[in-house]
Amino acid sequence: MRLVEFLNAKSTEELEGTFLRCCGSTLWAKRMANSAPFSSRNDLHLTAIGIWKTLGREDYLEAFKAHPQIGASVEELRKKFEKTSDWSSGEQSGIQSASEETIQALKVANAQYLDRFGYIFIVCATGKSAEEMLAIVQARLLNDPKEELQIAAKEQEKITTIRLEKLQ
Repeated sequence: MRLVEFLNAKSTEELEGTFLRCCGSTLWAKRMANSAPFSSRNDLHLTAIGIWKTLGREDYLEAFKAHPQIGASVEELRKKFEKTSDWSSGEQSGIQSASEETIQALKVANAQYLDRFGYIFIVCATGKSAEEMLAIVQARLLNDPKEELQIAAKEQEKITTIRLEKLQ
């Protein structure tokens, strides 16, 4: 079954739960569910991005909370994020081959990021090595908080787009 057909066959309530797997913002998931049926994959993605861009800070922060911290252990992922742990561990596969030094540096940088901005570091980790993610978080620590929120929101948008394709 094609993605759009799969989604269009669901009730609004089922769609909300399905969309929450892609993005942890309840308002985004509700608006997505209420936007069905979708005419095409393109319509689905344009709707997802369009809705995301209408949301505010609290919605972004809610979505960010649905993510494991980069470098979290597989056990932590499973406990906290049962519905998306398989996606998160795959998205963060670049961590698996990282040196202990890099992992420890990521943990320190993640803690600094959380202290500075008040939410976990969000990056579309797919295809990135641990070293690349470390360089990104270190560079983003220098950003102005308002600018950083917009960058993190854009990263969430990328993650959501990838996760929409994983549905079914």
